[in-house]
Amino acid sequence: MRAPIGHFDHATPAPECLGELVGPVADAVRAWRGTVPAERIVYVDTDPAWADTATFVEHYGKELLEQSANCVVVAGRRGGENTLAACLVLSTTRVDVNGVVRRQLGARKASFASMDTATGETGMEYGGITPVGLPGDWPVLVDQAVVELPYVLVGSGRRRGKLLVPGKAFGELPNAVVIEGLGVA
Repeated sequence: MRAPIGHFDHATPAPECLGELVGPVADAVRAWRGTVPAERIVYVDTDPAWADTATFVEHYGKELLEQSANCVVVAGRRGGENTLAACLVLSTTRVDVNGVVRRQLGARKASFASMDTATGETGMEYGGITPVGLPGDWPVLVDQAVVELPYVLVGSGRRRGKLLVPGKAFGELPNAVVIEGLGVA
């Protein structure tokens, strides 16, 4: 199959290669619901040595920079209570943690979660965290610009491989909240 975006040697509908995905991501693809069929989620095999954005787009297509999104785990705190959430923004932007995220979570303070927390709570590798397969009770904050793209390149749950997902599918994830201005330049 030809990948819908980028220049990849191997592209496969995610339901046909569940063994390439980490457990939580494979489980989410298996149980996929929504208007976008799971078969439209495409797994592309990529070299983990090229996982960093600049090297990645140089190898797989410079146009991917404008079609890629980063998923980061944030922690909101209010009193003694912590809330973990995921934020998905275009790769050309950064998450407005201290403004939009803090207000959305009703937190007094918000910050990026530590690497150990992010990987331990998601079951995914650092540098490959994806919103597909996150814990079901987490808020998933998605920038409006992401859902407007026909396809978006995101992590696959590990550093090797990526997912190509129709943008509107991110707005249909469990606990997804689409927010204008979550990602800032």
